[in-house]
Amino acid sequence: MTIALIAFAIVIALVLVRVPIGIAMGAVGTIGFVYLRDGRWSAGLGPAADSILDVTQNDALSVIPLFILMGMIIAQSGMAHDLYRAAYAAVGRLPGGLAMATILACGGFSAVSGSSLATAATMSKVALPSMRKFGYHDSLSTASVAAGGTLGILIPPSIILIIYGFLTGQSIGKLFLAGILPGLMGILLYLGAVAFVVWRKPEAGPAGDPMSGAEARACILRVIPILVLFVIIIGGIYGQVFTADEAAGVGAFGAILISMLIGRFSWSGLIDALSQTVRTSVGLFVLLIGADIFNRLITRAGLTDDLLSYLQGAGLEPFAVLGLIVLIYLVLGAVFESLSMITLTVPVFAPLIASLGFFEGDVNGEMALIWFGIIVVVVTEISLITPPIGLNVFVLRSVVTDVSAATIFKGVTPFWIADIIRLILLIALPLFALMLPLGVWGFG
Repeated sequence: MTIALIAFAIVIALVLVRVPIGIAMGAVGTIGFVYLRDGRWSAGLGPAADSILDVTQNDALSVIPLFILMGMIIAQSGMAHDLYRAAYAAVGRLPGGLAMATILACGGFSAVSGSSLATAATMSKVALPSMRKFGYHDSLSTASVAAGGTLGILIPPSIILIIYGFLTGQSIGKLFLAGILPGLMGILLYLGAVAFVVWRKPEAGPAGDPMSGAEARACILRVIPILVLFVIIIGGIYGQVFTADEAAGVGAFGAILISMLIGRFSWSGLIDALSQTVRTSVGLFVLLIGADIFNRLITRAGLTDDLLSYLQGAGLEPFAVLGLIVLIYLVLGAVFESLSMITLTVPVFAPLIASLGFFEGDVNGEMALIWFGIIVVVVTEISLITPPIGLNVFVLRSVVTDVSAATIFKGVTPFWIADIIRLILLIALPLFALMLPLGVWGFG
């Protein structure tokens, strides 16, 4: 256990000095195995080689580049603007309506991008000019984009849920279905946060100009192809027509087909989308290989078994242990970005959660791990908009250079409070996360 704790401390130190988390975990894990095997490099490099083979030959991970490609093509084709206009047609005339439209558009774009940062960066260019035109306070306009962007890591297809599924050995299809209702809950609570802000300060978010009926119908018709693509992907998984990796292929092909049908396809755009997909996917696979090497080390060092023995000896109730883990995540989220936090901690915490017996009849802990995955992602969403890291805030700050980070952090306060409410509901009522996967596959 001592070796594992030292390894954790070294990885954290490397990350804090800006070493990429995948390289840090891979290097520390490899050197740790060399130490455990009496300094023999040939024996120590074996687990690293096994991890490279396991990750690169894992068929389930083919969903990563395919879903990334789907999101890149959607972004290239300008459909994010269509989503915003359709949402504006629905709620734009309400007080705070443009901020509400931004939240809805972020939710829609999340459903085809799977990335929080991509959602925030894209929607900032689409929604902020309109909100500034109508005199929205910078705190509300920027906060609605930063908070709305966090939906990208929960609403399927979610890259972080895919990574969590790999780290825990859980079904990506079940995780996707488990994320739907909490994702919708997040949208509703964010809309409530906007309504609360404009109730207290009506001048912060005035109503937009109403659209004519014909214009509203035209805006809504433009987003039907995107909605159909999402329904096909999730409906196909829900109806067990195809697996998650097959759904990713359908999604990527469907995105290309839609861009052709609406006249926004270009070969240069496709090449650019492919180039960005390769760069993003390579970075994620380096992260996964490093995480797998490090996971092998901490398992070999006995950290998880020692923690479980300690908790059993302490006599803590399962929900008390879960509460402690959530608090740890909230603290870590203040200094770590989301992927670093998840890849570093999930291999340690997941076996504990699986062994604590949260649900009767859940012999192998599958239900608990699916539920825990959604809780982890919601906690991660909170870390994306809270100081001092607040990655979505700083992505937005790089786009909107005339608004301070302090202003954005102040504006997102009602939104992370909404996330805390959602987190409490998910812990108290696990059925929110488990209802859909239970209805399709069951557990056990």
